[in-house]
Amino acid sequence: MNYRHAFHAGNFADVLKHVVLALVIEHLKLKPTPFRVIDTHAGVGVYDLSADEAARTGEWRDGIDRLVGADAAPLPEDVRHLLAPYLDAIARLNGGAQGPLYPGSPRLALELMRPGDRLIANELHPLDRAQLEVEMRGDRRAKVLGLDGWQALRAVLPPRERRGVILVDPPFEEPGEFERLAQGLAAAVDRFATGVYLLWYPIKDAAAVGAFKRRLAMAGHAKMLAVELRVGERADRLEAAGLIVMNPPFRLEGEVRAVLPFLAERLATGPGAAATVTWLSSGQ
Repeated sequence: MNYRHAFHAGNFADVLKHVVLALVIEHLKLKPTPFRVIDTHAGVGVYDLSADEAARTGEWRDGIDRLVGADAAPLPEDVRHLLAPYLDAIARLNGGAQGPLYPGSPRLALELMRPGDRLIANELHPLDRAQLEVEMRGDRRAKVLGLDGWQALRAVLPPRERRGVILVDPPFEEPGEFERLAQGLAAAVDRFATGVYLLWYPIKDAAAVGAFKRRLAMAGHAKMLAVELRVGERADRLEAAGLIVMNPPFRLEGEVRAVLPFLAERLATGPGAAATVTWLSSGQ
């Protein structure tokens, strides 16, 4: 695999993914029993947005920088409340101030988890995995694996805690990724039907995305919420992405419905920006 997330860290798709992940983790913390976070395509853990890779694309400037950058407008109070777990975790990573460091999903999870909760961060790319191991070193809550993401999904389920969130965020650099994502979810649900699953996907081909969602709906899984964010309509770059949230926690639907329209407006790069939150059903 050649995909390196350092070029895309902090972009609008990361904002969507990480805002929802943070909200899910906050819901899991409402119960005292421990839970596990499983990240099948974990990346390096922390990204320096001042480094060459991020500077080369500048995608973060139309993402996280629109929320907390020096020129960003103040956040409405109701939105600030919903974004607080995500934004406060970023601030802690940077010593309490605005800074160049942006957390990947595993680091964000650790910033939000409690002492008794656990993280499995899996990354196949050897260079990224080595950096991830350095980042996770010393935190007894975290374990790093180096498996193929789809193998890891089968190998680590069910978690001992019988509670948790599983983030599946493949790079979509090869054909057939939607097929693998649907198959991976089916195999995972056989092992751990009550977990909260977050399946990230790019929206480039509307027909392919529609077929993917119909397949999931027809599979008869538990409740599935499709959360999608579009920031523009340019064809030369990714401008829309989504998350399938399976077994969403109570009140999550209302929270994402409240925050996504704001994100669509604040992160818009041109006409066509929009946010949608829909339940998947077999009639789609």
